[in-house]
Amino acid sequence: MDTERDEPVRRRLTRAEAKARTRQLLLDAAAQVFARKGFAGASVEEIAETAGFSIGALYSNFSSKEALFLELMAERRRDRIAEAARTLGRHEAGTGHAAAELGHLLVDAADKDMDFAPLQAEFWLYAVRNPHVLDTMAASMREPRQALESLIATWLADLDAPAEVRADAVATVVTALLQGLVLQRRIAPAGVPEELVAQALVWLFSGIKTGATPAPAADKQ
Repeated sequence: MDTERDEPVRRRLTRAEAKARTRQLLLDAAAQVFARKGFAGASVEEIAETAGFSIGALYSNFSSKEALFLELMAERRRDRIAEAARTLGRHEAGTGHAAAELGHLLVDAADKDMDFAPLQAEFWLYAVRNPHVLDTMAASMREPRQALESLIATWLADLDAPAEVRADAVATVVTALLQGLVLQRRIAPAGVPEELVAQALVWLFSGIKTGATPAPAADKQ
């Protein structure tokens, strides 16, 4: 048997494919180094070395450590939103089944990736202390944020929600709600069971569906 002839020929990567592969390996290495040392303690030198590339290769893909970190965070958000969209496709929006699956998805991801929330909190503090980073942070979150708004717009249409309920506003509330619950679960896991996350989503979308609005504040005398 001619083993050389039988072995599959390994296709050479195109330039675009090679660049994408390098970029992904750098992101994977960054996830490891940031998890071990935090944002402040991680260095671009160590990230490049972990990925098996030079500093030049890192900077040809990412303009700074901040840009690398933000792309890593955005990538994870995109993955979670995509999985949430698949969940929605299996169930009617706002129902207990959909909320239960979404709650399980969020809690499972948070529990498996215990470093994610602390890294987000650390970088938020860094950005607040370095205001020029806030614009970069907002820009990097734009794509996953738009994906979330598109997903919520589908939910709202399925719920026949009132016209004045905007997808962007609901996206802000959902993001804040879930981030807060994840943070509280890290502090006191027993106080934020998976069922509570699901119930919170049901409460939110039930209120939207019924069109409930807060009563106007009483005039001060």
